[in-house]
Amino acid sequence: SYQEQHQSWTDDLPLCQMCGVGTAPNCVYGPDGKGTQSHTNEDGHLRFRGEDGCFLYGVFNGYDGSRVASFASQCLTAELLLGQLNSSHTDNDVRRILTQAFDVVEKSYFETIDDALAEKANLSNYLPPHNESQKVQDRLKELEQEVSGGATAVVALILNNKLYIANVGTNRALLCKSSSDGQNQVLQIGRPHSTDNEDELQRLAALGVDSARVRQAGQIAGQSSTRRLGDYPVKFNYNEIDLLSAAKTRPIIAEPEIHGSQSLDSVTGFLLLMSEGLINALESAHGPEQANQEIVAMVAAELAQQSSLEAAAQSVVDRIKRLHHDVYVSGRQRATYCSRHEDMTLLIRTLNYTLADGALTPTQGGRIYPVSVPYSNSQSTSKTSVTLSLVMPSQGTLTNGTNTASTLEEGTPTPGQSPTATLQSTNTQTQSSSSSSGDGSLFRQRGSQAAQPDETGRVPPYVDFSQFYRLWGSDHSDGQSTQGGLGPQ
Repeated sequence: SYQEQHQSWTDDLPLCQMCGVGTAPNCVYGPDGKGTQSHTNEDGHLRFRGEDGCFLYGVFNGYDGSRVASFASQCLTAELLLGQLNSSHTDNDVRRILTQAFDVVEKSYFETIDDALAEKANLSNYLPPHNESQKVQDRLKELEQEVSGGATAVVALILNNKLYIANVGTNRALLCKSSSDGQNQVLQIGRPHSTDNEDELQRLAALGVDSARVRQAGQIAGQSSTRRLGDYPVKFNYNEIDLLSAAKTRPIIAEPEIHGSQSLDSVTGFLLLMSEGLINALESAHGPEQANQEIVAMVAAELAQQSSLEAAAQSVVDRIKRLHHDVYVSGRQRATYCSRHEDMTLLIRTLNYTLADGALTPTQGGRIYPVSVPYSNSQSTSKTSVTLSLVMPSQGTLTNGTNTASTLEEGTPTPGQSPTATLQSTNTQTQSSSSSSGDGSLFRQRGSQAAQPDETGRVPPYVDFSQFYRLWGSDHSDGQSTQGGLGPQ
């Protein structure tokens, strides 16, 4: 009833139209490569527009059921968007209100399972007749499932055009900002609260927990997160868990780590909130080193093609799902990491970012924007940067930070010139920059106007595969030439 009450309070809140969400359920692959869903989708999300220029977004990664993720998305909205926040609040006020809201969510959730806990305690001390023993055991299993389960959360709040990120657990937030000079800055806001986070390990050690054992185990009660919502057995029976039994007080907490404020004045770009399942699927397929680079490249590419944010977000999730599956069926080295993936959720919130009017190729007047994205984990202060050439529309609209036009601008590659740019990459831990340049030799030289089809209805390809065909032919001893069957005819 408590959750239904919160739901009724938030039913009339308008959804934010500058936001899109993509999802995919969990999947386990069989030997034939076919996937099956092992449990119902346990992720949750929220995307509301409040009053006084206030916006609230969140992605929740549930486990052992969707109860906590669903409750948190409803309760947190009610605790933040029903008059608690206004434009007169300072940064300290906002951080205090966010922290209090998470505390209320945690306490309120545990109140909803009081009856189940009481029944469970009663049945545990009950000695049933022999003919009722199985019935009691079945009921105890149901109650155990009802009081178990938890969720991690990453929440974004925009107030007075300033961004605040509140994180509990192992989800991720990325902010991509583009400037008029073509530079792109991407910040990974915060680090995951996981068993390899040095700050979290020090927090646990201060409570008496053996942090070296925690790091080696990699998980605590089946989860890698050191902060989480719900999970009654871990929160209240931690002294019965071997890794946590030495703790002086409750070691697994729901207190958010809050980052901000980050001014969004004159910012053009997008904000990404991602569930742990989405991140893990991409990292399992391609490794963790370039995960941020890849996700930003995918999002920018889809925003340049899709006509709606919902379609863009869903297309990115679908691409990651296909990548993960393809690596598994390929049998390559990383296939062993890709036998399954959890539920995936991606939320995209644009910031003064105009969607494309349709799909553009690099030859149809689109401006190429290099994007350099840092990847940072808790064990390294370095990062990797690459240049990703992303095509943005150029119909004179404000796109990715520049009012583009049909004529070539400074920094835009001309025919015969490789696109190069100095890139700035920063995250909240390293605050450093790097530069890189791209090689545009893949694209054939062509003017900014779209090519016209010939009499057969075809247009010349803008990707030159001739070198690939030559190399392929030289690597095969059957004597097949590139003109005898491989390559375009």
